[in-house]
Amino acid sequence: MTRISVILSAVLLLAIAGSVAIGSVPLPLERMMAALVFSGPVGDQLVVWQIRLPRALAAAVVGGSLGMCGAALQGLLRNPLAEPGILGVSASSALAASGVLAFGITAAGPLTLPIAAIAGALAATFILTILTRQNGSALTLILVGVGISSFAGALMALVMNLAPNPFTLADMVNWMLGSVANRSLTDLAFAAPFIAAGCAMLLAGGRGLSALALGEEAAAGMGLDLARQRLVITLGAGLATGGAVALAGSIGFVGIVAPHLVRPHVRHDPARVMIPAALLGALMLVAADVAVRLIPTDAELKLGVVAALIGAPVFVWIASRRRLA
Repeated sequence: MTRISVILSAVLLLAIAGSVAIGSVPLPLERMMAALVFSGPVGDQLVVWQIRLPRALAAAVVGGSLGMCGAALQGLLRNPLAEPGILGVSASSALAASGVLAFGITAAGPLTLPIAAIAGALAATFILTILTRQNGSALTLILVGVGISSFAGALMALVMNLAPNPFTLADMVNWMLGSVANRSLTDLAFAAPFIAAGCAMLLAGGRGLSALALGEEAAAGMGLDLARQRLVITLGAGLATGGAVALAGSIGFVGIVAPHLVRPHVRHDPARVMIPAALLGALMLVAADVAVRLIPTDAELKLGVVAALIGAPVFVWIASRRRLA
């Protein structure tokens, strides 16, 4: 593990502990530790295990998966603007979730919405794979992804326009703004296998990303199967992003910003940037979720809104520095 990964891991653990301790009823360290081992007052245990710890872990898992997906896609496409949203995976996942809300299918069971979100991400990944199978260049992948994202956005606008009542429209808007509030360990357990499988595929393709940094012709000359490499990374990003959207809704900028911030610390190696990018993405969303709870507003801000407010200026700053350099 690299030095930056060790540092980020330590800070992330502190941030999760702080997220569990901070709330409408602050928990001192000794009470929080007692609740974590199922000791102390029952009320503290309920607050920790039913509310705050699932929320903090959900933010960390979602941020980590988006950070790793962004790093892998930027390495695959050799495009600093690449992230799960550019391939239409996030938009398709959010579209499927919005459709379930609009047609009232959520009444069928509590897992209906997560299943729809993951199915939407996998459908986008399948379409990407089919349409780019003959000409699978990075440019073609980006163009097809942008087309899928635009079409999914248009369909989402249509679904919202045809919402049967204001309550359904409000549910869809809340989903689009992103949040980890009221997430349970059950929600986390359902999404985690998809996210873990996707991240495992991304890590498995790390060596190929290092070869691609030399160019497609050089990578092919080194024996890299370009079509298989694109399939592994694209499918891994689809699974991980679908799980993240299923857990927290639509959240942007983490997949773009996190890889940029850690890349100089791993000598710009696309394979080595994935783990620190995941750790920084997790740290960013945990910190943003703490900020959501601390900012004094009448209605709690949505996590996706705060992430965008923090991530967009940071991205502009990074882009400005790259241009000056």
